[in-house]
Amino acid sequence: MKRIRLSKESESLLLASVEEVRRKRLIEWRRQPAVIRVENPTDVNAARRLGYRAKPGFIIVRSRVRKGGRRKPRPRSGRRPKHLGVVLFKPGKSRQKMAEERAARKYPNMRVLGSYWVGEDGVYKWFEVVMVDPNHPAVAGDPRLKWLRKD
Repeated sequence: MKRIRLSKESESLLLASVEEVRRKRLIEWRRQPAVIRVENPTDVNAARRLGYRAKPGFIIVRSRVRKGGRRKPRPRSGRRPKHLGVVLFKPGKSRQKMAEERAARKYPNMRVLGSYWVGEDGVYKWFEVVMVDPNHPAVAGDPRLKWLRKD
């Protein structure tokens, strides 16, 4: 595909309109539940890279995770500073992994194929999780997806 060079004015107008759409989308997403099934992926290319197909048995779930506050709290009771255990504390999971686990908890019959980032604001990060039902006939009969079946 050939790339078209835009003038400075056109480029700034395009960026402004994209930013406006993004802002409206995040405002709408904030009012929705933390884990919600969506009809179509926001980023079709990313979803297809993870194995998404637009056929029965595949779903997209948008999952919201809070940002910040992952420090270990300081102990209330007294001890020597060396044994507080707050300095080298690292969070065990990424936010993307937390989003995948929440989606898997809400849809227990589905398997997680993967997820990708779709947006963030000052408080939340949103990920879209690609999920598949391994027992659905359209998926069970597909030779490319036979690895999903456990039998």
